[in-house]
Amino acid sequence: MLAPAGSPLALEAAIEGGADAVYLGGTAFNARMNAHNFGGDALRSAVLHAHSYGVKVYLTLNTLVTDREIPKILTAAEEAAEAGVDALITADLGAAAAIHRHLPTLELHASTQMSGHNADMAKELHALGFSRMVIARETSARELAQAVKESPIEIEAFVHGALCVSHSGQCLFSSLVGGRSGNRGECAQPCRLPYAAKKGGNAYPLSLKDLSLAPHVPYLIASGVSSLKIEGRMKSPEYVRDTVRIWRRLLDEERGASPEEMRELSDIFSRGGFTDGYYQSKINASMLGVRSENDKVATRHLVPFTGITKKLPLHFSVSLIENTPMRLTLSNGEREITVTGDVPEKAVNAPLTRETVERNLSKLGGTPYTVERFDAHIEEGLMLPISRINALRRSAIDTWESERPLPKKHERIPFVPTAPKEKRAPLRSAVFYSPEQITPLAKAYFDRIYLPVEKESPLANGVLLPAVLFEKDLQAITERLNVLKARGVRYALVGNLGHLQTVKTVGLLPVGDFRLNVTNRETVSRLEQMGVSSSILSPELTLPQARDLGGNTLLTVYGRIPLMTLEKCVIREISDCSVCNANKATLCDRTGARFPVLREWEHRNVVYNSRPTWMSDKQSALRDIGLNAWHFIFSTETPREVDRVIEAFKSQSPLGIGVRRI
Repeated sequence: MLAPAGSPLALEAAIEGGADAVYLGGTAFNARMNAHNFGGDALRSAVLHAHSYGVKVYLTLNTLVTDREIPKILTAAEEAAEAGVDALITADLGAAAAIHRHLPTLELHASTQMSGHNADMAKELHALGFSRMVIARETSARELAQAVKESPIEIEAFVHGALCVSHSGQCLFSSLVGGRSGNRGECAQPCRLPYAAKKGGNAYPLSLKDLSLAPHVPYLIASGVSSLKIEGRMKSPEYVRDTVRIWRRLLDEERGASPEEMRELSDIFSRGGFTDGYYQSKINASMLGVRSENDKVATRHLVPFTGITKKLPLHFSVSLIENTPMRLTLSNGEREITVTGDVPEKAVNAPLTRETVERNLSKLGGTPYTVERFDAHIEEGLMLPISRINALRRSAIDTWESERPLPKKHERIPFVPTAPKEKRAPLRSAVFYSPEQITPLAKAYFDRIYLPVEKESPLANGVLLPAVLFEKDLQAITERLNVLKARGVRYALVGNLGHLQTVKTVGLLPVGDFRLNVTNRETVSRLEQMGVSSSILSPELTLPQARDLGGNTLLTVYGRIPLMTLEKCVIREISDCSVCNANKATLCDRTGARFPVLREWEHRNVVYNSRPTWMSDKQSALRDIGLNAWHFIFSTETPREVDRVIEAFKSQSPLGIGVRRI
C-alpha cells in the first residue's frame, strides 16, 4: 500500500497508519507544488525516518520539463539518489530518458500523468528503463487484470482519493484557460467549478466523487497488481493516518470494506460519497459529486494527529557472566548489533535478577523502539550498578541507529545531452473532425489531412487515433487501421506511447500528436529513436521554447485545442443526445465562455477551448525563428469557416474574433 506524504507530519501519519511505502515531492518538478514538500536535509531525514520503519520512499518528479530545466531535474534526481529514495515517479519522457542515462540503476516509475492504460504502454516503458507503471484511474477491473497479466513491469493502481474527470496527462484546461498548468503542478481545478446544465442536469458536470475501491480488495489482490495507491498529498495528516489504517486492516484481512468502514472512510473525506464507476464499468451520472457542508462537518471531527506513536519491535538478548563484560545484542530479523559494558562483580547484598535487568533495559520511552522479545543469560550472585545497565542500553540504541544501512550507491554516468537528428521542413497538416469539413481548398492547402479513426474520406491521407485505447479496443482499431491503409492512408497521428506498436504493425508512419506533451529536446530525440517521424509540440510551450527544441516538430498555429479527454459523458448533463449528434454541445462557465464538447471514439467526450489559437498574422516571425512546420485543428468549423481560415492564413490577415495567442 502506497500512501501520500505531503508534509513531514503526513509522512508520520502514513507510517502510523501502516503504509508499506510513501510518495512525496521535492521542492521542484512535482505535481503538487503547493504541498509542504521535502528538499535537501528534509528529504534525507524523511527517507531515513521512513526506512527505519521499513517503509519505502518514492520521490515525485512528475511534471513536464523544459530544455533549460533538464540540468536541474538531473540535479534533483542525484539528490534523491544520495538521500536513498527507492524510486522516482516521473511523467516527462525526455526527463526520464535523461535520468536513466545518467543514473541507470535508480528505479523509475511511470506516473499516471504518462497516460498508461494498456499492456502495450507497459512494454514501451519497460524498454525505456521503467520498472513500474501507474495505470489510468479509468481502467476497469477486467482491463486492470489483463494489463497486469501481460505487462513486463509492475502495475500500480490508484484505489482511493480524488478523481480527475479528464484522463491524467490529457488535461490542458487550467493551463490554457487559467494560466496555471496541471502538467506543471499548478492545477486550478476548473473541473470543480459550476457550469450551465440542462434542466434536471448537474450544475457540476465535471466534478467527480472521490474514488474508493475498498469494497473490492479481494479482487484487487487476485488481479496481481503490485501496488495500491492512495491519493492525497494535499490532504491533512488525519486523512492520511485514518485512510491508511483502514486500508491496512482490509489488506491484512484480505477482505472488502464493510458498510460501516465505508461510512468511516466517507467521514474522513469524500465528495458526497465515493464512486467505483470506472472499475465496475458503470459510468454514469451517479459518479458526480461535490464536497458539501455535511462532508466538511464530518471531517472536522477527526482526532488530531500530533505525531507518531508506532514503535519498532526489537529483540534484546543480554548476557551477564562473571569476569566477562556485560553484552547486549539487538536484532530485528534483518540486522544485528552487539555492544559490551562493564564487568559485573560478586554481589554482597542484592544480586541482579532477570526482572531487574529486563525492566531497566526496556526503558525505551523517548525512542521509536519497543522490546518485542527479551532473552537473558544471567549468572547468579552478580551485581552491576543500575546506571551502568542504563548506559549499556543507551549505547546499544545509539549504535543501532548509527549503523543503519547506508543508502544504495547508484552508478552515475556523465550526462551527455541528445539532440534530434531530424530537421524541420516546411509542412502544413490538419486534423478535421468530420469529412464534410475537408473542402477542395483544404485539400490543396494541406500536405497531410487527418480524420478520426472511425471516419474516412478519399481526401484524407492520415488517421487520428483516439487519445485512449484500452485492451478491449485494440483489435477493432487494428482492423480499422488495416482498412484505412488499404484505402490510401499513410500517416497515423498518435497521442500515446502505448499505441505505437499497433500503428507500426499495421505499417503506417507514426506522427506524434500534441498529447505526447513534447516540451524538450530529449523527448524529441527519444521519440525519433522510437520511430516517430515527426511530432506536434505541446501547446503549453512559449515561442522561444518551441524554437529551441528543433527536430522534425510542428507548431499548432490554428484551432481550438482539446482541453480534456473524458471517459464519462458530460453531454448528458449539459445537453441531450440530439445536440450531441449535431455537434452543438457546449460547456458554459460562469464568465459566459463556451467550450465545445464533441463526441469521439466509443462515446468518449473531448472538451475544446472556447477560443481558437491563431497565428496567421505572425507567419513571417515564425519562419524567421525556424518554426516553419504548422498544424491546424478543425473541430466545430463549417466548410465555409474552414475556407475562411485558410484564406486568412494565405493573406496573413486577422480572423476578426477572440483568439488565443502563443
